[in-house]
Amino acid sequence: MIVWIDFLLLFLASFRLTRLLVYDKITAFIRRPFHREAEETLPDGSTIAYIEIKGRGIQKWIGELLSCYWCTGIWTSAFLYGIYVYMPDLASPLILILAIAGCAAIVESIIEKLIF
Repeated sequence: MIVWIDFLLLFLASFRLTRLLVYDKITAFIRRPFHREAEETLPDGSTIAYIEIKGRGIQKWIGELLSCYWCTGIWTSAFLYGIYVYMPDLASPLILILAIAGCAAIVESIIEKLIF
């Protein structure tokens, strides 16, 4: 049975790892083989950025996965839980680092909304 503190750490770690894979610029190299970034100029002169999924088959499947926060979240949660159960010595530092970063991201988001 998982204890509440482990659940909380896994929750925060999964949140951070998912955002890292789906949104963060530092991991764009992971998404690049599966996504093409495109921009469109709107009638008012502003631009909107979006992604196009590349390829077919497994390439397209991975591209779809990496473009969906909810989908990637399932897989990151399964990965983190798997290493938590089967490789606890490896999992503990990784989960703790991701959980701390997840807390920092949440705090930053709250502060950003309050200030701006």
